[in-house]
Order: sequence, then C-alpha cells, then structure tokens
Amino acid sequence: MTETDATTMKTDEVEALAADGLRWLLSVAGDTEGGGIGWPITPSDADVDPMLYNGTAGVVPVLLEAWRHFGDDSYADAARRAARCLARSVEEWQDDSLYFGRTGMALALRAVHDDLGDPAAGAAADQALELVRAARGKAADGCSDGERWGELYELMGGNAGIGLGALLMGADDLAVQAVEPYARTAEPTAHGVQWQHRPGATGRMHHISHGTLGIVHGLAAVGHAAGRADLVELALAGAADVVSRDEDGPDGFLVPHSDPQHRPDLVQRHNYGWCHGPSGDAQVFRLLRDLTGDPGWQALADRCWHTVTHSGLPSRLRPGFWDNNGRCCGTAGVLALADDRITEQGDSPDFAEVLVADMAAHATRDADGARWSNVEHRATPSALEPRTGWAMGSAGIVRELLRHVRISRGGAPAYAFAWPDQPAPRAQATDPIRPAGSDVDAAS
Repeated sequence: MTETDATTMKTDEVEALAADGLRWLLSVAGDTEGGGIGWPITPSDADVDPMLYNGTAGVVPVLLEAWRHFGDDSYADAARRAARCLARSVEEWQDDSLYFGRTGMALALRAVHDDLGDPAAGAAADQALELVRAARGKAADGCSDGERWGELYELMGGNAGIGLGALLMGADDLAVQAVEPYARTAEPTAHGVQWQHRPGATGRMHHISHGTLGIVHGLAAVGHAAGRADLVELALAGAADVVSRDEDGPDGFLVPHSDPQHRPDLVQRHNYGWCHGPSGDAQVFRLLRDLTGDPGWQALADRCWHTVTHSGLPSRLRPGFWDNNGRCCGTAGVLALADDRITEQGDSPDFAEVLVADMAAHATRDADGARWSNVEHRATPSALEPRTGWAMGSAGIVRELLRHVRISRGGAPAYAFAWPDQPAPRAQATDPIRPAGSDVDAAS
C-alpha cells in the first residue's frame, strides 16, 4: 500500500494493524522492580520513562483500550504491571505537570484502579496528587512566585494542565488554585488576553499545547465546574485574542504558531495538528460550545476543520510539511477530531479513512509487529527511530485506530480513558467536564 494507491481500508484490516501495533509495544516493554513493566521513549533508550506524553503513563490508556476492545485479559495484566512501574516512580520523579509529570501519572494510575479494581494503583494515584499539592509554589529559581510548579506555565507542563488533572481526580480545590494565577498574569491585548508560557520568552504562543488555548481550556473547564464565572470569562478573553489572529477566514481558521515567531529557524509559521494548529484549536472550541451553548464556537470548530481538510495533509507536500504520524503533532491527532465529528456532526467518514490509510502506508510491519517512524527532513537519515508513547509513538496511534474501528462498526465513540483536553462527544457526555467514571461502560 502507498499514499496514492489506497484511500480506504477494510475495518478488519485496521483492527489487525492496531493489534500489530500492540504486539510491538508489548515486545519492547522493559521489566522493572516489583514485577512491573515500563516503556522507554524509544527501544534503544536505556531507561524507562514514566510520562504521559511519551512514556509509560501514556501507554496505559491504550492497554485499557485494547482490553475493552478485544476482551483479552493479557492487556489488563500489562496495564496492572505498568501501574506498578508508575507507582515506584511517583516519589522519585521531579516534575508535577500533566504531560511530563506526576499529574499525568496520577490519572493513569487512577484509571487502572477504577477500571481494573487495583487498590495499589489507587493508593499510588492519591500519593502522586498529594505530592503535586505539596510542590505548589516550589518551582526552580526564576519561577518561585508561590503559585507555579515549574518553568512552563501552560497546559502541557504547567498550571493549566495540573488544574485539569486535579479536576478529573476530584480535587476541585487544587484545580482552582492551579488556574487562579492566570488572572494575575494575563497580558491584555487589543482583543483579549494572552500569557507568557515561560520566563524570558519573547514570543507568545497561541495554541493548545504551550499557548493561550491550552490555558483557555483549563480555565474554562475548572471555572465551569467550580461555578467561577470570573475564570470562565477570562477563558473567553483568551479565546477572543486567538480568534482575532485568524488568517484563513471567513471559511477557514488558521492562526500562526506564535508572535513574535518562536524559533523561526526550526518552527514553521503555520501548523495543522493538535499541538499548534486547528486540529487542537477545534477541541477547545468544542469545549466552549458545550459550556456556553453559543453556536458560534461550533462555527469556529467547523472552520478549523475546513482548513485542515483543505491543507493537503496527510500528503507530505514538501520537506517538513507533514512528517509526523503521531497524536500530538501528526495524523493520529487529526483522526481523533475526524472521529469526533463523525459522531457529533454526522460527517462522512471519507477523510478519516484517508487518514487511516495513510497511517497504514507509513507503518513498518514485520514479525515484531507494527510501529511508526517520524521524519526529520534536515537529518540524514531522515527516518527517526520509532517511538513507543502517546505523543509521537505507537500508543497514541493504536488508541485512535481502535476507536476508529469501533465507530466504523457502529459502536460508541467513548474512549476507555477520557483524555483531559479532548471533550467527550456530545451524544455521549453526561457532563461536559466530568464524564461519569472513565467512559468505559459506554465503550464496552
């Protein structure tokens, strides 16, 4: 199969590809003390990584997804063993954030407790969150303002993500404490507000991973759940700033990566994925739609989708344009939104099927299973070593493939593990912020 000779795959073929991805993931897991297993970022790395972004905590959700999808207890057993690895990392790991630290680890551990009845995982999750609580305001030099957890001050590595994670763990007081500082650090602009994502940064980022919209998501979710209209209003002011920067209206929506441009020697001005592009922007607009009832947010999400589907992706039009298959920066993250739209909007599955076929075309499949190599066009060789985790590796890709299979067969669109910054489709959500349990019942 190549990029040009196939745009659709049979559902059973997609499921088989996902199963091969799981087989490779399990083959590269490393044994850890206490009978645990964990994943390095790449198989050649010596150390297991516990992070949600690209390590063991990010593999746990796909194991739970696979357990529910296939009904195979071996995946549940692997998730329990991964939880043992995470539990041993809780005290020694020195980051507290959602994607890079203890908050994300706590969410993965809590999911193992809730879904598999593992009390040790639940205790480790509680311990992790208490360590996060105790670390507030003890950031490194240059950030010790009594309100931050580290240098980063956004969704992935800072307060906004910790607020979201705390909210999903039921620690509403911690969630509010995490996002309240944004009211004191907001920078007024001509159309709203923005934030500096780390001390000393000159550019201001606009999107979900390190920028304004990620903070907007945290403020809106926590503010709504806590009955804090001031936090929701601040979120709307941040969104207004980003909307004012659109360069693809009236039909589309495309906002630059940052202003002034961050690292123009390395970073393209416009991106299209979850992290710094309209695929992620649309997820925030979906949340604001659900919280405010304003149809204008759905219109903006639709415009994001117009831009994505008219950008040329997933074709690799030029060096550096679309060189990533993963959930954060690449094709799997676009598929997540495509399947949300199939569920909510009744979209045709045609574009989703193009995305799936493209991921299949870029997979390496052999006796070890399936995995994906991203590309760095400025390096020789340009193909990077396959990664294991959620962000740019097999775990994030397999999770989206399994969900796509279920939706293609008329099943429920809920994941086994509700990701903090991807709202549940409206048809399935019992609450736009705090879905009941982990969505497992709807998925099974």
